Amino acid sequence: MKLGLDLYSVRSQGWDAMRMLDYCHDLGVNVAHYGLGELGTTNVEDLDRLKARADALGLEIEVGMGSICETSPSFNPDRGGTAVERTRQALEVAHRLGSRVLKCLLGGAADRRTETPLEVHIANCVATCRTVREQAMDLGIKLAVENHAGDLQGWELRGLIEEAGPEYVGACLDTGNSVWVAEDPMVTFEHLAPYIVTSHLRDSVVWAHPRGAAYQWVAMGDGNVGMPAVAERYKALGDQATFTLEILTGTPPRLLNYLEPEYWTAFPQARAAEFARFERLVRQGQPFVGTMVMVAADADAPAEYEAARIAQQRYDVERSVRYCREVLGIGE
Repeated sequence: MKLGLDLYSVRSQGWDAMRMLDYCHDLGVNVAHYGLGELGTTNVEDLDRLKARADALGLEIEVGMGSICETSPSFNPDRGGTAVERTRQALEVAHRLGSRVLKCLLGGAADRRTETPLEVHIANCVATCRTVREQAMDLGIKLAVENHAGDLQGWELRGLIEEAGPEYVGACLDTGNSVWVAEDPMVTFEHLAPYIVTSHLRDSVVWAHPRGAAYQWVAMGDGNVGMPAVAERYKALGDQATFTLEILTGTPPRLLNYLEPEYWTAFPQARAAEFARFERLVRQGQPFVGTMVMVAADADAPAEYEAARIAQQRYDVERSVRYCREVLGIGE
């Protein structure tokens, strides 16, 4: 199975798209996954140069974008263009770079608490997909919708894909975002397995907290949420999907206050049996006790903290790649 790296994992290095490609080659991964932000350009000549360099290095490129749902708080209207227009442009970029997928998403955790019901956001996401269906089919690109930042549980994303049409819409499995919605990553995998075409895979630790549970993202192999078992099941997908890593360490633990009634207002259709599988992980888990620099996004931290966090990005990416190759047996 091909091993990839989502280059958002090294977003703080100050590298351009070409340097990121060289880094992927040096790491020995097979696929470089760029968001539009990491590409930094949609200029045709620049994209062609990047594709030529990737071909010379024997690397594949995957492309991702942000929200395709205009009612989601994650959709920034100031960036210009409708959801459909942005998706059409991103499809052309993906095609130019030889990507067989276009990662996209609905939104984030805020979608579960807006005046607009989550079901409406999902319907609007589906509508965007349907509008670009012919273009995606003609280009041979699947829209890979991610379970992103607390927006959807596995069963909800599966429903979105099936409603839009799995002939051109698939899933980008994010196991780090599974724990954000109090879901065992294996549960997310089981719901999405028939439709997974790429991934943002990372490990997590979860443990009990007086208000529910806490979680933290860690390098591959440092977690306690069963990622080796997920990887074994994932490998059975074969050429259907790439095993693409998104390593996001360095942030403080986050709280899931599910022992408080307010939490469940965002999950009115939660499934008890699936939540119980997550709770089992929590009861067996412990906090991460390894070395990690932690800087909150809004922290006024010294420059030395930031330098250490930047170095940590590379350190955790590189040991995650080694773990996948040497322990999980992934990578060509």
